[in-house]
Amino acid sequence: MQDEIAIKVSNLSKRYGENLILENINLEIKRGSIVCIAGGSGSGKSTLLRQIIGLEEPTSGEIYIEDQKFYPSKSKESERIKKSFGVMFQMGGLIASMTLRENIELLLRTYTNLTDAQMAEIVRIKLTSVGLQGFEDFIPSEISGGMKKRASLARAMTIDPEILFFDEPSSGLDPITASSLDYLIKQLNKTLKTTMVIVTHDLESIFDIADEVFLLDTQSHTIIANGKPDVLKKSDIQIVYNFFNRKF
Repeated sequence: MQDEIAIKVSNLSKRYGENLILENINLEIKRGSIVCIAGGSGSGKSTLLRQIIGLEEPTSGEIYIEDQKFYPSKSKESERIKKSFGVMFQMGGLIASMTLRENIELLLRTYTNLTDAQMAEIVRIKLTSVGLQGFEDFIPSEISGGMKKRASLARAMTIDPEILFFDEPSSGLDPITASSLDYLIKQLNKTLKTTMVIVTHDLESIFDIADEVFLLDTQSHTIIANGKPDVLKKSDIQIVYNFFNRKF
């Protein structure tokens, strides 16, 4: 049903000059699900993410968030919708000179009128939710790569977003740390019922956490398959089969 759809993308295309990156992208993401946008290098995964979260404007097409038109839309309306997003960028996006507390408080000071005491409590809750209680006064260089990812996730959840976006969350992590992050993402999704959209090429992560996968193709610049990862692994489409069975 339409009221179950958190994100709808219709006939989206993106060009940089004469260079076609995405063509005729159509997808629907169910509310409360974990969805992975996958594909090989250069397939346009991160480009698609930038269109959906409003960092760039598509060349053509429409984007709806919770049944509200996000693009094209009036600037005030699109800015209001953006406040329902949380984004965990590939490199974490933490400000190196700020403590974890200050990184999280930055969003609160920007979007709320909370007191210092109220902000301190939110910082404590968010860091505790990702297993970083007691690390409020550490700067990013003083913690491990996996902890930086979790701190970035805590910051992305600061204003209780309806939708969380991740750009290659396991990039640069060893397999054990990446698996631990996947487990945390699943637990947060189960607890908070937050819609999660994850750009990734990590097959282990896809099979571990995804309710549905949209596979982008480098040659055709569009989505060539979508569904549950276990089903796509048995696909009759050779390109899809090869991707999900590591046959390159």
